[in-house]
Amino acid sequence: MKIDRRLLKNFDWVTLALIVLLSVTGIMTIYSATRPPLPGGEMPSFYIKQLYWLFVSVFALIAIVSFDYVWLKRFSYGFYAIGLFLLLAVLFLGRTGMGAQRWLNFGIFSFQPSEIFKLLYVIAISCYLSEMHGRVGLFSLLKAFFLLAFAPVVLVIKQPDLGTAVILLLVFLSLMAAKGLQKKLIALILLIGLVSIPFLGNIFWEGLKDYQKNRLVAFLEPQVDPAGIGYHINQSKVAIGSGSFIGKGYLKGTQGPFRFLPEKHTDFIFAVFAEEWGFTGSMFLLFLYLSLILRGIDTARKAKDEFGGLLASGVSFMFTIYFFINIGMTLGIMPVVGVPLPFMSYGGTSLLANFVAAGVLINVRMRRFELFY
Repeated sequence: MKIDRRLLKNFDWVTLALIVLLSVTGIMTIYSATRPPLPGGEMPSFYIKQLYWLFVSVFALIAIVSFDYVWLKRFSYGFYAIGLFLLLAVLFLGRTGMGAQRWLNFGIFSFQPSEIFKLLYVIAISCYLSEMHGRVGLFSLLKAFFLLAFAPVVLVIKQPDLGTAVILLLVFLSLMAAKGLQKKLIALILLIGLVSIPFLGNIFWEGLKDYQKNRLVAFLEPQVDPAGIGYHINQSKVAIGSGSFIGKGYLKGTQGPFRFLPEKHTDFIFAVFAEEWGFTGSMFLLFLYLSLILRGIDTARKAKDEFGGLLASGVSFMFTIYFFINIGMTLGIMPVVGVPLPFMSYGGTSLLANFVAAGVLINVRMRRFELFY
C-alpha cells in the first residue's frame, strides 16, 4: 500500500509525544506507588504489565492512523452494536471484582468492555449528528438519546459503574452542544432540570448501592467518618498536601508504598505523583493534559468535514471529562466514582482505548486536507 507523503508530513507528532510522555510518567508513578516499603520486599508486576500494554497501544495507534477515518463512519453503527453486545455480555458472563461486575475474562487476559465502548459510542453519535441537518431540537435530542445513549447508560449502571455512566451522559450532551442546540431547547432543559432536581435526586439516591451512598456522604462531609467512608479522600489530600511546593522526590513518597492511600496506582495515582513532585510537578502535568485537550479542540476546528470535527470533539470532551473528574476526586472537590486518569492510571484496557482514541485525533488532523490520487 502506497502512503501519501503528505500524511507523514502532517502526522501529529505533538499529540503522540504528549500521550507517550503521560504514559511513561504513569508507569514511573505506578512503579513508585506499588514498590515495597522496605528493601527486599516483593515487587508487584503492575508497572511491567503496563509497559507491555504501552507497546500494544502504540501499535494499535499506528493501525488506526493508517486508514482514512471516514471508514469509521461506514461501520459506526455496527461497531456500536458490537460494543453494546459486550456490555450486555458483562451482565451474564462478567467477572466480579471489588463489588462490581465490569470485566470479561478470556483466561490469559481480561478486559473492561465499557472502556472500549466509549470510543465506539463517540463514533456512533458523531455519525448520527453528521447526518442531521440544522440545530438539535427537542425531538431530535430525545430520539438520539433513546437510540444511542439510553441502553448503554442503563447497562453500565447495572454493573454498577456510576462514573462511566456519568461520562457517557456528559459526552452525549457535549456532542449535542457541539452540533448546536436550539435556543428554546437550552432554556427548556435548564427549566426542567431545575424543577426536577428534588424528584430526580430522591430517585437517584434510592437507586444507589450502599458503598455509592457512602462515597457521596464522604464527599459532602469527609470528617463524618475519617477512618471509614472518608478515608480515601482524606488520605489523598494528605498525600497531595505533603508534597508541598517541590515534592519529596521520586521514590521518596510514603502514602503509596506504606499503603495509607487506597487505589494508589489506579484512581488515586495523581495523589502519589503530587506527593513526590509537589506543586511544580503537578502544574507541569496539568499543562500536558491541557495541551492535549487544546490540541484535540484545534483538530476538531480544522477537520475537513463535520464527521471528523464531531469525532475529534467527542474524543477531546471524553479526555476532558475524565481529567476533571479524576483530579477533582483526588482533591476532594468531587465524589469518588472510580474514574481513572487517562494514560497514567494502571489498566491495560483503559490505556489501549485511550491510545486508539488519540489515534483517531491524529487521523483527523492528518487528513484535514483533501487527497487526490
